[in-house]
Amino acid sequence: MSEPPLKPVLQKPPGYRDPNLPAAAQSGFRPPPRKPVLPPSFNPRRRNRSFCRVCCCWLCIFVLVLVLLAVIGGLVFYIWFDPKFPVFHIRSFRITRFNVTERPDGTYLDAATTTRLEMKNPNVKITYYYGETEVGVSVGEGGDETPVGTTAVPGFTMWKQSTTSLKVETKVSNTLVDDWVGKRLRSRYRNKILAVNVEARTKVGVSVAGLKVGQLAVTVKCDGITMKELDGGDMPKCVIDMLKW
Repeated sequence: MSEPPLKPVLQKPPGYRDPNLPAAAQSGFRPPPRKPVLPPSFNPRRRNRSFCRVCCCWLCIFVLVLVLLAVIGGLVFYIWFDPKFPVFHIRSFRITRFNVTERPDGTYLDAATTTRLEMKNPNVKITYYYGETEVGVSVGEGGDETPVGTTAVPGFTMWKQSTTSLKVETKVSNTLVDDWVGKRLRSRYRNKILAVNVEARTKVGVSVAGLKVGQLAVTVKCDGITMKELDGGDMPKCVIDMLKW
């Protein structure tokens, strides 16, 4: 038997749209794939930010607590111990030798001094202890101030409500000075209006209830005191500079 003849396939005309297919399929457009929605617990960036914020908050709270405790501790210490700075005076000052010699090659100073420095500890519950103290003495003021020696004093302790006296001896020999400086120093020395300057550099520590606290650098300055004032019994108070050399 012969097979029936095949029917020719009809071509779709241009612009034909099959009513059974959706419009997106007919136009060839494919929508982008949708991202999966994850729960907030799977977002690492947000978790890191939250962790940093919590750490910063706790750190700030910790610092504030430390500052508050330090302030409270300082107030309790001040009220209970009532700390006071030691008081320094020049008890006496003597120039045992003072010669200004004019030579062809210049003017020379030969001098020796003895200073008695008095220190008082007014505290009832605090003890001060000192390291080695370097004491320098000079005479004159302004442009004619001239050193007359430096000496070192061994460390010592100032007990509660006590007074300590240090004897300091200095000297210089054949020290070259300007001619006008030598004349001015000699004139003021004879008239007892020569200014005396004493500077002590040391380190001071505190002992409270048997517990020692570290030492701090201290400079004590006694400036501009004349020999006439010292001979008259005046005891000018010296100035204390903390943490300053």
